[in-house]
Amino acid sequence: MLALVEAGQIGTIIVKDMSRFGREYLQVGRYTELVFPSYDVRFIAVNDGVDSEKGDNDFTPIRNLFNDFYAKDTSRKVRAVFKAKGMSGKHLGRAMYGYRDDPDTKGIWLIDEETAPIVKRMFDLAIAGKGTKQIAEILEAEKVLIPSAVSDLRAGRKPRRPPYSWNNNTVRLMLRSREYAGYTVSFKTYSKSYKLKKRLHTDPANLLLIPNTQEAIVSEAQWERVQELLDKKRRPAKNPEKQGLFAGLVYCSDCGSRLYYHASPKGTTNKESYYCGTYSLGRKECTAHYIREAVLREILQKQIQSMMVFMFADTVDFEEEWMEHQTKKQEKELRQVQKQLAQAKKRSDEIDDLLMHTYEDYAKGILTLERYQKMSAKYEQEQKDLTAEIDRLKEIMLHQQTESDNFERFKKLVYKYIGMTELTPTVINEFVQKIIVHEADNSSGKRVQQVEVIFNFVGPLDLPGINEPVTVTKGFTEKIA
Repeated sequence: MLALVEAGQIGTIIVKDMSRFGREYLQVGRYTELVFPSYDVRFIAVNDGVDSEKGDNDFTPIRNLFNDFYAKDTSRKVRAVFKAKGMSGKHLGRAMYGYRDDPDTKGIWLIDEETAPIVKRMFDLAIAGKGTKQIAEILEAEKVLIPSAVSDLRAGRKPRRPPYSWNNNTVRLMLRSREYAGYTVSFKTYSKSYKLKKRLHTDPANLLLIPNTQEAIVSEAQWERVQELLDKKRRPAKNPEKQGLFAGLVYCSDCGSRLYYHASPKGTTNKESYYCGTYSLGRKECTAHYIREAVLREILQKQIQSMMVFMFADTVDFEEEWMEHQTKKQEKELRQVQKQLAQAKKRSDEIDDLLMHTYEDYAKGILTLERYQKMSAKYEQEQKDLTAEIDRLKEIMLHQQTESDNFERFKKLVYKYIGMTELTPTVINEFVQKIIVHEADNSSGKRVQQVEVIFNFVGPLDLPGINEPVTVTKGFTEKIA
């Protein structure tokens, strides 16, 4: 219509009332008072008695402003309704791939028996060390329908896209979705104003997460482990069959960079190894920290088996020893934290009294206004700092309380792999968070090298036979001290 106005092909515009033309009062005023008169266009709003040919209507700008207020008020009410729904734990959108909408209760998701196993397999593949691109290729090769194709076929439509063309970004988005662990995730996007249509992504720290709102497809522990693996960017192997078993998990003890995987040279076998990333780039800031993959495999297998033997011999004793180890590391810090927390709370209460007495002295004329303002500002700043310190100390104490929960999760993992005889990428990724390799020491005439294994949930385990230096002969461990 505006293009026709500018072309001089429209002489009159008629609307039911001003709100039908627009509710953004600045834009409406611009068109009715500047644009239309400049093109000699007559503007009529029937119900509001507006006719530009009969002269200006002084009440029109006020009416436009009220129309804008109405839109703003409606937006506020709609936002309140959506916020209430989101806070209740109900989903605001349609069920995602792997779930289906409950036909009886709006906002509730049920397991989709057809697609949920596909989601579970995607997470299993990620745990097995497959990247998002590899997972997409596997699903495409197996002719698994993509989410949009499933929706189209169920609606009786022809798929809009090639039905098996999985995209690695789609796979990544699905692996990042916490809903698959049984959560409702509300308020993922927002707009700055009801006048702006652009949606912005909410900071992950500010998302509303409500657990146990639907049956989980994957456990929370598995979901969290997949997030850690996604955060670790791995250099893709030219030959997927020669992907390093520990790629992305091994780190240098000195410079902190990853150890890069090197495949066996042509004509050789069992020569796979890892080198410090800084050293591999030709820099002299670090040394090689060279270690064979076979050595890592043997070390890790012995450590996991020793841990299983230790646990199955006496689970209670294992837990007590592990908790004792954790306590020894944190007992001193915990006592100090408790003491600091008590002192901070006591001082905060004292400041409340001081602020009250300071105001009373000012009211009685004992203190001048300038002196009162300086003292109160000083006390308020101290109290603000104390509040932040109290929150920090509480966070530390809360972390201590989660140690027992982490042990239970680790225990379930150990029971899951009873009878494990071979290390696979799945086993490694479920058990291991990080492996730290120290530079070898050859001063004794033998190659002695320390390898620290950081396990998921429980961290490093300083138990007999675990995380102690090993003596290496011809690339294999001769002795675990």
